[in-house]
Amino acid sequence: EARNNLLGQSLYMKNHDNVKIQIAGNCDERGSTDYNLALGALRAGNAAHVMIYEGIEPERIKTISYGKENPIYPGTGEEVWAKNRNATTVVRKTK
Repeated sequence: EARNNLLGQSLYMKNHDNVKIQIAGNCDERGSTDYNLALGALRAGNAAHVMIYEGIEPERIKTISYGKENPIYPGTGEEVWAKNRNATTVVRKTK
């Protein structure tokens, strides 16, 4: 599902060459801060690599890791943790 979302985002960017994005890697609350920052960076980087492989110029993609410091869904437990393990894409800039 995530790969299909990235393919759709890549197609959008191919059709809108003025769009730049930021991909943020996120984690659940478990683990150390350093571990989760590294894991978030890996998630964001992997998502960016999919888009680059699809032909999006690397300079149009910025990655950042929030680790466990900026959860999208508040709370605790497996259901919430699963939702917070992701990479999210936002439009950062248009020309």
